[in-house]
Amino acid sequence: MRRREFITFLGGAAATWPFAARAQQGERVRRVGVLMNIAEDDPQSKVGVSAFEGGLGELGWTLGSNMQIEYRWGAGDANRYRKYAPELVALSPDVIMAVGGTAVGALQQASRTVPIVFVAVTDPVSRGLVANLARPSGNTTGFIEFEYTMCAKWPEFLKQIAPSVTRAAVIRDPIEFSGIGQLAAIQGVAPSFGVEITAVDARDTKEIERAITEFARGLNGGLIVTLSGSSIGHRKLIITLAARHKLPAVYAARYFVTDGGLISYGAALTDQYRRAAEYVDRILKGEKPSDLPVQAPTKYELTVNLKTAKALGLTVPPSILAQADEVIE
Repeated sequence: MRRREFITFLGGAAATWPFAARAQQGERVRRVGVLMNIAEDDPQSKVGVSAFEGGLGELGWTLGSNMQIEYRWGAGDANRYRKYAPELVALSPDVIMAVGGTAVGALQQASRTVPIVFVAVTDPVSRGLVANLARPSGNTTGFIEFEYTMCAKWPEFLKQIAPSVTRAAVIRDPIEFSGIGQLAAIQGVAPSFGVEITAVDARDTKEIERAITEFARGLNGGLIVTLSGSSIGHRKLIITLAARHKLPAVYAARYFVTDGGLISYGAALTDQYRRAAEYVDRILKGEKPSDLPVQAPTKYELTVNLKTAKALGLTVPPSILAQADEVIE
C-alpha cells in the first residue's frame, strides 16, 4: 500500500479523525501526532516514516482503522516548530512522536500533559527536556541519538581516511543545543590527531556555501559535519561543495554517504524510529512516559563510499574497511 493511501496529510486533521472514528462503528481510533525535524519531500522522511509506521504495524496498529497519524514537518526551522507544535496539541492526540530536541522543546511549550516520545535527541537532561534518564518524569521520554563522547570518533575516522588533513571545519547549527556539545567533544580530541578545528555555522544555503568555499582556500583541509536539522536538509549542498573543493568529509549519519559523502559514523536512526513505535504502543496501552526510561542507542554504523574516496584520490585503509558496516562501491 502506498504511503499516500494511509497517511493523513497536512491540514484537515480535526475533521478526518472524527470521521475515521465514525467509520469504525464505535471502535476507538487512537490519534498520534508526529513532528519531524526535516522536510516532507526529503527522502529521509520516507525512511523514518516507514520505520515508525512499520513498527506500529508489527504491534497491531493499522492506519485508517484503529490509528490515525497527523504529520508536521519542521525542516530544521525553529519558526516551523513553534507553529506546528501547538497545532498538533490542539488536535488532542493520545501521544506525539517528535524528532529532535528543538521539536520536543516546542511541544513542551505547548503542553505538559500530552505524552511525547522523542527520537534523535542529544543530552535531554542538560537541555531540560527530562529530569533524568531512568525516571524522566513529566510527559516526555524517548531515545537519545548519541552521547557526545561518540563525536570523538569523527576526527579519528577523518584522520584515518585522509592522513594529510591538518585542518577541519566543523559544520554545525549554532542555534541547536546539541551543536555546542558536538563541537566541544570534537575540539577536545582533535589536537591529539593533529587537527585544528574551525567552527562553521550552517543555517542557510548562502551561509554554508560562503563558509565552506572560504575554508577550502587553505591547504590540508577536511570537513566534520555534525548532526542537525539544517545539515540534514542541506546535505546535498554540503556533499557537493566537499566534492568541488576536494575536501575529505566525515558525516554523522549513513544517509550522507549514500547521497555521495565519503564516510559516516553514527547511530542507526531507523532503529530508533522502530523503538519509538514500541513506546507509543505502551503509552496507548496505559503506561506513562514518566515510567519509561530514556534509552541510549543500541546500534551504531560505519559507512564508507569507495567511489567518493577514489574521486578524492584517497585509498581507504584496510582497518576502516574491516570495521565498516556498509561499503558503497
